[in-house]
Amino acid sequence: MGADHALISAVRTGLAERADPAKAPAMQAYMKSGMPFRGVAKPARSALMKEVLATHVLPDRVSFSTTVLALWREAAYREERYAAIDLSGHRVYRRWQDPDLLPLYDELIVTGAWWDYVDEVAIRRVGPILRAHRGEVTPVLLRWASDADRWRRRTAVICQVTAKAEVDRDLLTTAVEANESDQDFFLRKGIGWALRDHARTDPDWVRSFVDDHPGLSPLSTREALKNLA
Repeated sequence: MGADHALISAVRTGLAERADPAKAPAMQAYMKSGMPFRGVAKPARSALMKEVLATHVLPDRVSFSTTVLALWREAAYREERYAAIDLSGHRVYRRWQDPDLLPLYDELIVTGAWWDYVDEVAIRRVGPILRAHRGEVTPVLLRWASDADRWRRRTAVICQVTAKAEVDRDLLTTAVEANESDQDFFLRKGIGWALRDHARTDPDWVRSFVDDHPGLSPLSTREALKNLA
């Protein structure tokens, strides 16, 4: 079965009805986005998606993935891509969150190529799949940690944010070490974020890690130790 075009149409129509053209330019400027905004804030978008996804239930994995990708690829406004990410994480389809979805999320990461898309996909989609299927997913993320694409690398670094005691320290270490000397702001910031988040669970490990990695950028180090006395 192909994409559910009725669902996609309902999303687009709903966003158009809730659009605030006065807010759209500022939203676009803040996100430094080449794609325009409708001017729909997250609460209004969330309410719309709750309504649409209750009405349009996708019957199988194929229709789910093709609908997410169609909504993403054919988006004319940034909120339509946010809606695609919302759809991808809807609780009704949680049973399909497994390694077979990694190619879909990889496309969203690489073609989205900006933090607002990538961080949600990395932490809320890839991260849970990693924790449920470590044997299959860890090798993928180890490859991404050294990939030419910086957003795959950022995903490998931050995908365990919020994992708490379930953090795979070996994976975190490899991802950070593969990128600690990179000059890219988003990688440096991501490294600091990942370490700062893990410091909530194991502050001593993070302190030792930072001490053992003098090559970390000042930004990464500052962010990592931000909440540690």
